[in-house]
Amino acid sequence: MRYIITSAVATLLALPAQAEVPRVVTDFAPAAGLVATVMGDLGQPEMLLGQGANAHDFQLRPSQSASLQDADLVVWIGPRMSPWLDRVLTGFGDLRQMRLLDVPGTHLQDFGDTAAHDHDHDHDPAPAGDDHDDHDDHAHEGLDPHAWLDPSNGALWLDAIATELARLDPDHAADYAANAARGRAEIAAADARIAARLGPVQGQPFVVFHDAYGYFAAHYGLTVAGSVSLGDATAPGAAHLRALQDQAGASARCLFPETVHDPKLLVQMAETTGLRLGGALDPEGMAQGGGAGAYTGTLEALADTLAACLSGA
Repeated sequence: MRYIITSAVATLLALPAQAEVPRVVTDFAPAAGLVATVMGDLGQPEMLLGQGANAHDFQLRPSQSASLQDADLVVWIGPRMSPWLDRVLTGFGDLRQMRLLDVPGTHLQDFGDTAAHDHDHDHDPAPAGDDHDDHDDHAHEGLDPHAWLDPSNGALWLDAIATELARLDPDHAADYAANAARGRAEIAAADARIAARLGPVQGQPFVVFHDAYGYFAAHYGLTVAGSVSLGDATAPGAAHLRALQDQAGASARCLFPETVHDPKLLVQMAETTGLRLGGALDPEGMAQGGGAGAYTGTLEALADTLAACLSGA
């Protein structure tokens, strides 16, 4: 018996050590969905923001702070979207991170530029530690950080995530690359479904709660007539609301509230203008969870909600 046990131990010692899959932390559903797709069966990222959280303004729990400190990699959209996370990561020093907005080749556009696919809108990545002055109020001017709502960016980011994970875990590089390829095919299929779903409602103007849909509108040929809030930390002024009501009453078909924001103003506008009140949009995918389907699920849910109201269904 002693010989059998000794032989078994010797056999185990002779086997190559199993590579440890990196511990990855993400900010919210779109990034988590992309990372989960690339990791596949090897592991799952931890997502900081769950359902009902606000990606622009969030307070970490102590357990989440500990997870960040223990992470091998943090994958997040970037400081323009989540200034609170920028401040946290700055305090952690040399923690390895990947800002998706800084990935080379990412299609970027400015707020209000819904025709960005017709122009060259390459932006230089923000230098590390740049606070951008308008982060705290997420003021809606300059670079629009909601770039995940363009599916071409999601497909690009899959490959970038696979490359970064392969650097940390070269033994599984082929797995990460294959998973990213499957993910790109899934995004392409979802993109085609969404285009078909939204094609009949192109040219139907609509009003949203806040200016988060420029990439989505540009990619699918939609018309955003205006937004109630000009910034996530500021209440809309009376003059802006009056102008928006006049504009909406003349051109828009639907008003869309948004998850995690009080719909009261849009309900009042719908009553005043007679416009249809659509379902709540969820641009940050808070209802999707953080699994592999979260990224395409976020895009398809937006399309379904928009089409349901704009088509008169």
